[in-house]
Amino acid sequence: MSTGKGSVFAAWEQFVQGEDHVRGVRPEVLLSWHRCRERYRVDPHLTEAPRAAARSDHSLEQDVVFTQLGGLAAGVAREVEGRNGIVTVADATGRILATWGDQATVARAADANLATWSCWSESTAGTNGMGTALETHGPVLIRGAEHWCQAFHGWACAGIAVRDVVTREPIAVLNISCWRTPLPEVTGRWLSHAVAQTQGALKGRARESAAELIAAFAQAKGRGITAVAAVDTGGKVVIADERAGLLMGVPADTPAVEPAIRWHTCLPDLIRVAVYATARAEKDPDWVGSTQVYTHLADEPSPVAIRPVFFAGQLAGHLIVLGASDDGHPLPAGAPTIPSDMPMRRVVAVRGDRMVLLRLPEVCFAESDGNDVWLFTDQGRLRAASPGLDKLAGELGDAGFLRVHRRYVVNLSRIREIERGFKNELFLVMDGSTNDVVPVSRRNTPAVRDALGL
Repeated sequence: MSTGKGSVFAAWEQFVQGEDHVRGVRPEVLLSWHRCRERYRVDPHLTEAPRAAARSDHSLEQDVVFTQLGGLAAGVAREVEGRNGIVTVADATGRILATWGDQATVARAADANLATWSCWSESTAGTNGMGTALETHGPVLIRGAEHWCQAFHGWACAGIAVRDVVTREPIAVLNISCWRTPLPEVTGRWLSHAVAQTQGALKGRARESAAELIAAFAQAKGRGITAVAAVDTGGKVVIADERAGLLMGVPADTPAVEPAIRWHTCLPDLIRVAVYATARAEKDPDWVGSTQVYTHLADEPSPVAIRPVFFAGQLAGHLIVLGASDDGHPLPAGAPTIPSDMPMRRVVAVRGDRMVLLRLPEVCFAESDGNDVWLFTDQGRLRAASPGLDKLAGELGDAGFLRVHRRYVVNLSRIREIERGFKNELFLVMDGSTNDVVPVSRRNTPAVRDALGL
């Protein structure tokens, strides 16, 4: 394997020096280079990965995944020992938990801190098998000069992340690295088999959690509570009654046990509430909360109560009650209000001499035109009251809006389709009456892919 010659290395040199248009590099590698240079600002001349931050706590479910991957990794290590290979398992932060391989290769890897308790996330070590697998979905192969850091060009690495089957967030990553030796042809099959085995157990756990959520939903209905739904930890709907189904835009009384086929609510604020509640409940099992969300059936926000549901000591999801029950019972008392890091905000627009207050879901996207910002909304094209797209992007960055181009900010929940151009550029087809198409700049493409889970 070449450690620095050839077209990929030439492209790497040009890209490191600031060139955007380089040839001979796979698209997934180029996207990673963009993240390393533009977002993470990783030094391409870094000679070793940094030590990981202080040890973080892992859940019982995560520890089970690490243990299962460790057993599989030990078996794979025996297959690569004669190829200057090592096998590593890292957590979701890129921190290596364990390493297997022959003594000489393990020692060689240690020169670059490819060893236990070092951090190989993209944000710290640039493009590499582990870090890049955590950023993307599916197996990742990084060879030679495809690594962002030149000191790692002597390695060929292949990694794959194990992801939570509900939230799709990474839990762990399995990686195979060979020093100046090609990876075995069966590497991809090894990795895919390991993930399939590990995620099979996670899917079983998710089905059991769904059954617990459905049972909690049935108990709530038995107490006369209406407009009630059960959602998983990522905010997808497992089951909802008729009233909640109408408000959330999902079928009524239709359970969705399998993680891959659960219902997506049409209320993006409710998803944010569920994700926030998940973070709180995992730290405090006694936590309950209440807030308000806008629905498509009313101009005023609807009160929402949310209560976590646990199964075998682990968070399964949440019961959500929208508004008061039909028999007049109030929402559960004593529930703390979800704090202002989930604000219910409005965007102010101008129509003639009048100010128009827009709910965030009504705004499809914003376009700058000189000093003016035009909002494309369910009420038509309106001029924003405040000038400057930078200001709007900053104000709505934590509310599901994303800067995708120097002239455009989009509401992620209003993207209907994604089109790829002749030169692999991305275009977003927005969910509006006119089916507007918004271009994505090369610089913003990695952030768009991350936000949409591509």
